[in-house]
Amino acid sequence: MMEITLDAVVKVAAPFLTAVVGLLAKIYLDAKPKLVFYMIQSFAIPTRNQNTPNAQPITVHTHTIAVRNSGKKSATNVRIGHHYLPDFQIHPPLAHEVVRNLDNTGEILIPTLVPGEQIIVGYLYFPPQTYQNINSYCKSDEVLAKYLNVTPMVPAGKIQLFTLWLLVFIGASSLVYWILTLLLIWAQSST
Repeated sequence: MMEITLDAVVKVAAPFLTAVVGLLAKIYLDAKPKLVFYMIQSFAIPTRNQNTPNAQPITVHTHTIAVRNSGKKSATNVRIGHHYLPDFQIHPPLAHEVVRNLDNTGEILIPTLVPGEQIIVGYLYFPPQTYQNINSYCKSDEVLAKYLNVTPMVPAGKIQLFTLWLLVFIGASSLVYWILTLLLIWAQSST
């Protein structure tokens, strides 16, 4: 008959507890909307007047932002705030409300962004306005959106992701093992 030692129980319990805590954390963190927004592009385009060759060019400014719900729950009353609200276009088209104030500030109110939904808002304006003076915030009833400073990159492959998560799990299990071991040693020394 094999004797079950406390050390063996700790060695078995550490990976199990790590998996349970990880699963509970994932369920808790995934059960809400996660709004992110980021700038896609910004341009200042000088135009030429074909009919008057010596005329000064007129500069047109434009920029585009993306707003995405990357969570597992719908985001309600998504508000995109503006220091200055110029002409804009939303793609894909969806129902929205525009609140303009007398000082040219305003909000675009989108009733709902379902999980995984992304919209793009393109703006058109003229100097002296620049993209830094347009958008102010993005939020919903549930969360404040996180601004991402993005750089396009190739996503990691399945083998790389599997290896990464395996190493994270092994590290977390080792940490839980050592914490349980130290607690056990402390408990035995206290008695």
